[in-house]
Amino acid sequence: MRTESSSRPAGPRGARLRRPFAVVTGLVLTAPVALAHPGEHGPAVLLALMAAAAAVVAVLPWPTGRVALGAEAGAVAGASLLLDLLYPGPHRLPAFWLPFEWLALLGVLFRAVRRLPDRWAGPVGGAVGLAAVLLPLRFALRTPQGGAAGPVIGVLISLLPVLGVAGAALYLRVLDARRERAVVRARREQRLDVARGLHDFVAHEITGIVLEAQAGQLPCQEPEETAALLRRLEEAGLRALDSMDEMVGALRDPQGRDDGRTGSDGQGERSPGATTRRLGLADLPELVARFGATGGTGATVDLAPDTAELLPGETQATAYAVVLESLTNIRRHAPQATEVAVRVAPGRGGAVVVTVTDNGGPARKPLLRRRPGSGGTGLAGLAARTAAHGGSLTTGPVEPAGWQVSCTLPGR
Repeated sequence: MRTESSSRPAGPRGARLRRPFAVVTGLVLTAPVALAHPGEHGPAVLLALMAAAAAVVAVLPWPTGRVALGAEAGAVAGASLLLDLLYPGPHRLPAFWLPFEWLALLGVLFRAVRRLPDRWAGPVGGAVGLAAVLLPLRFALRTPQGGAAGPVIGVLISLLPVLGVAGAALYLRVLDARRERAVVRARREQRLDVARGLHDFVAHEITGIVLEAQAGQLPCQEPEETAALLRRLEEAGLRALDSMDEMVGALRDPQGRDDGRTGSDGQGERSPGATTRRLGLADLPELVARFGATGGTGATVDLAPDTAELLPGETQATAYAVVLESLTNIRRHAPQATEVAVRVAPGRGGAVVVTVTDNGGPARKPLLRRRPGSGGTGLAGLAARTAAHGGSLTTGPVEPAGWQVSCTLPGR
């Protein structure tokens, strides 16, 4: 349910139309006072003002200034109940204004139940509903020789529409709350997508840039090595910028993103105007080759034939992220590793097993200087992401001296 402190304000056009309509409605309801008998002008004014006030609250946009819908609805309900109790005039006068006030109270009830915050919707809506249910008693209890049947029938006839209006408003309130929660979830997912992109792709490239920069500080660098180093730094920087451009483009045009369909190559099809491309198993050889070209670590990839066809595009993106995070961790925490093996093979029950193994040993000493508050969330996030697809992620040392990240993902 919503927790806002006031009802939704109407748009500028709606506010301009509602205000004159409310004024006209109030004037129309108070005009018949002039037709009342001279001795009945006082009670007629009370009835007309009550009906006009209920109609104005039902029509006007709220909040108006510092006055909120809850305060006005509660005031109208209290005034109506008080007039039921203390009405001083003849019984025939309420019969004219009663239908207008009753319809206006139903409108107030609908707006109160649907728009008010949780803590006020129940009490204020209950008071307005009670005023609408008991309104027929203003006429029925004062009818001479009316008996008990008239008031009971009047209350029952009024009760059914009140329950229907309250139920309809509550149903729409639930739909509004679901819509708002869906918007919050969509925004959260968008933020998580950006965070994953920054962590998976941009951080990976920047880690490589830092390592290359550290290697460039070593003495006795040959001109050819320096030129190759600068070229690799440029390429890594351009890839990081491309990743950031894609994420910014996805934020600016969320409708242009991948719609989840998978092509024959296992990649998500790019709709016209799409700004991002989903990476999958077919992109692993290029990723591993780039990794092996920097840092002096030999890297190989063993991709079993037709394995990409076993996984949908979104699950392939998770497998790619697992390999990317594992390679980034090797750069940062296993500087002594000389060999890295990436293997993708079918598993049991149509599953696909992705493993990344290095010979850096279990002593994961970071090569990069640690920044305050950095690290520690990559594998945890991937474990949750893998579990969301029904898979599992395990990490640990392997014999004789190495470290392995293993991911099992269910097939189609």
